[in-house]
Amino acid sequence: MDKTAFLSGQFLLAMPGMSDPRFARAVIAMCSHDATGAIGIGLGATIDGLGFHDLLEQFEIAPGDAPNAPVHFGGPVEPRRGFVVHSRDWGGQDTIDVAGLWALSGTVDVLRAIAEGKGPSQWVVALGYAGWDGGQIEGELSRPGWFNVAGDTDLLFETAAKDRWTSAFAKAGVDPRLLVAETGRA
Repeated sequence: MDKTAFLSGQFLLAMPGMSDPRFARAVIAMCSHDATGAIGIGLGATIDGLGFHDLLEQFEIAPGDAPNAPVHFGGPVEPRRGFVVHSRDWGGQDTIDVAGLWALSGTVDVLRAIAEGKGPSQWVVALGYAGWDGGQIEGELSRPGWFNVAGDTDLLFETAAKDRWTSAFAKAGVDPRLLVAETGRA
């Protein structure tokens, strides 16, 4: 097993006081991690005023019976590029399996399948992603700022975006209200 792939299928949670405001209360579903870098999809915040039907309309896809689910802020990299984190019961031309827990697709075929009622049974849509070059995430994890927890499909698909950060910490046995933004000095 690739020792650098330990983050795939986990969640990264931004600690209180994260220096980059784009990641305040971030919950990032880590989808790929190897020696060349890492990619995660932010699922802790939604984009105000943008729903799934709006995305479908941009591609001239009729929504069918698909719900007008919120669209998440996936991260600051390529914010106009869409991704669907979804259950493993569907696969398309670019779908990747994420540690046997969920899947990630980034082409329009998944949007069409969802609108036609033939797509994955569970899904979350996001624009943008969080990305790190090789070794960068390991460096960030060696300093205060991020907390990683095991992947959990209930957290991913059954928990509202506004509750994911607190719920993820709770599942790890941590009360985020007790965390501080600074470390002590000896």
